[in-house]
Amino acid sequence: MNSSTVNSSASKITIAIDGFSSCGKSTFAREIAARLGYIFVDTGAMYRAVTLFGLRQGAITTQIDTPKLIALLPKVQLTFRFNPARGASDLYLNDENVESQIRSLEVSDWVSRVSQIGAVRTYLVHLQQEMGRHKGIVMDGRDIGTVVFPDAELKIFMTADPQVRAQRRYRELQAKGDPTSLEEVARNLRERDEADQHREISPLRQAQDAVVLDNSHMTVEQQMEWVMQRVAVWM
Repeated sequence: MNSSTVNSSASKITIAIDGFSSCGKSTFAREIAARLGYIFVDTGAMYRAVTLFGLRQGAITTQIDTPKLIALLPKVQLTFRFNPARGASDLYLNDENVESQIRSLEVSDWVSRVSQIGAVRTYLVHLQQEMGRHKGIVMDGRDIGTVVFPDAELKIFMTADPQVRAQRRYRELQAKGDPTSLEEVARNLRERDEADQHREISPLRQAQDAVVLDNSHMTVEQQMEWVMQRVAVWM
């Protein structure tokens, strides 16, 4: 099944992808969007951008100055722009490409705590819902199928073995020249899992009608075969 067949034979749907960090959600969602001719939105990148802005503006130092960070939100303008060199969209924060900066370990250390702030979630959920108003969208994050798009036609919950996830994230950081250790990456993932699953507002959980994808030992192409079988149900 190719993208032209999909787009010409049926109305577009919303695909919501949730799951743990470093499961490859963004890569997975980006590839689905490319094959279907859909828009891809990386919501995790949006929370990272708010975190980066907070760090730059002094709202995050040894702790989060919540009132200051909330006051900064109206100054946070986020857009996704296609980058031909990567064949994917980059995130722009106030017209600055911050795709590489938001992936740093410093941002990773703070992003789960920033995402627990109700005003931050409310602000970004509104932006996300506006982006997906006309369907034809693939969105990944922590609460897409439960909060952002509870009526999405296809909901996927991604998971993978914690050791596999740590190795994936470690290789990604090494490729970017980040000197962090595998142990530090594993610690960061454990802390993020704990924070994501137990936050008071929109905790990470599987939507009741979501299908589970454990991609611990799957190639990208195997994952594509798996998801296209489920997309075909709606076409």
